[in-house]
Amino acid sequence: MAKILLVEDEMLVRELAFEDLTDAGHDVIAAGSGDEALAILRRDQAFDVLFTDIRMPGELDGWQLAEEARQLIPSLKIVYATGLNDDGGRKQPDDRMLAKPYRKGDLLNALA
Repeated sequence: MAKILLVEDEMLVRELAFEDLTDAGHDVIAAGSGDEALAILRRDQAFDVLFTDIRMPGELDGWQLAEEARQLIPSLKIVYATGLNDDGGRKQPDDRMLAKPYRKGDLLNALA
């Protein structure tokens, strides 16, 4: 299974996603903002997947976090969660988008 950095500012959504991912056997670390997530990535670069919301409080949104994360871990897979339909041309070809609200099956499929 994958080591996943889960980034979501809404606590209930973060807790549910954390539970779904750990129940599926993934090793998950959760962060409540892009800034917190980047600090985690700077300490630990052994992640396989960044699963991030796009709109979050703080200095870094999900797009900026993904760009910074790719500098640290070029092989990192990115899954975005968003209520927006437009990627603004920032999504890379291998990135995945997950529309909010999502279900457990949608989340696990996006990671497959």
